[in-house]
Amino acid sequence: MGSRPLPETVPTTMSAMLLTGHGDIDTLVYRQDVSTPTPRAGEVLVKVTATAKNNTDRKAREGLYPTKDKGEVASFAMGGSPTLTFPRIQGADIVGRVVAVGDGVDAARLGERGLLDFNLYADQRRNINLTPDYYGHGADGGYAEYVAVPADQFHQVANPELSDAELAAMGMCSYQTAYHMMTSAGIKAGERVLVTGASGGVGTALIQLCRTIGAVPYALSQQDKAGPLLDLGAEAVLDRSDMSGFTEQVKAVTGGAPIDAVMDLVGGEMTDRFIDTMIFDMQARDSYPRLSIAGASGGNISEIMWTRIYLYQVQIFGVSHGTREEAEQLIAWIRGGQLKPVLHAAFKLSELHAAERYFVNRGSHYLGKIVIVPDSEWASHGAPHALEETS
Repeated sequence: MGSRPLPETVPTTMSAMLLTGHGDIDTLVYRQDVSTPTPRAGEVLVKVTATAKNNTDRKAREGLYPTKDKGEVASFAMGGSPTLTFPRIQGADIVGRVVAVGDGVDAARLGERGLLDFNLYADQRRNINLTPDYYGHGADGGYAEYVAVPADQFHQVANPELSDAELAAMGMCSYQTAYHMMTSAGIKAGERVLVTGASGGVGTALIQLCRTIGAVPYALSQQDKAGPLLDLGAEAVLDRSDMSGFTEQVKAVTGGAPIDAVMDLVGGEMTDRFIDTMIFDMQARDSYPRLSIAGASGGNISEIMWTRIYLYQVQIFGVSHGTREEAEQLIAWIRGGQLKPVLHAAFKLSELHAAERYFVNRGSHYLGKIVIVPDSEWASHGAPHALEETS
């Protein structure tokens, strides 16, 4: 179906950051003459006020999603042909306000503030998502002043205590991935859960989600981040800088009990040590050891003895995206105040190169999410959350 014309209050061109190909940050080109999208049937046009930055932006740009050859340069492509075409506007976790509606969408939605469920769903099933893709990859995302998205995936969140940047920091890319890691592994109240990569967006989401359902999260991170992670809900923070005797570290904080499930965002050689924390006392367990993995920041190749997996009955779950049901549950928790934002800082859209460098070289002080704000929205939605050196 065709698109409605833009209302007179919406300009026909906009500023946007275009990804022009695989490569370094020089492939990101800032333009101020990009055509403003128009909402098709069932869509809303959103004036973007904040979009959270995710590691998948960098990995897609650099082509770090190999599935056959470890040296392959490839984009995220689970549904057959790659959907990342150039130029592409990245940015998945979008917050903004509805400024136009497509056919079939109630005009009463005009003015709504909302948060996008970032998935490009291949079908309408609510409880499964087998060929995940997302806005900012298979379709244009939020590193722009406007974006057109499905009306039923742009969820109103009116909570006045949350700024737009804070709401973007609670975006689905991190929170839905975290929740799907937990639902895949069947995490229950009272279970001990090891969260690796605990200071990032998915890690901080996992800590909160564990507490929300009554599970007990143990964080793996640098010790200078222990205070904020404990405040967020971690039962204890294990030292990632000293992995010798890691199982003994775990025993010391669990009272000698094994970890019930590991939520792994690290991979590489560490995965085998994480498994160790679950299998050292099988008689003390009430359930099978489970490992959900949704990242490979520590390396894409792990050496694991399969005899350890099947003899100890370790269940492994690969996770990339979640489902509509999970997204709607997360929105309900955000609206209800059970989940809190972990926002590190905001950057202007025109300064995305600086944000990318900061993200890659982030130091021990970094915790939570970076948010990108269009320059035209900076005074209202970015400046209050800027780093001192960029304000």
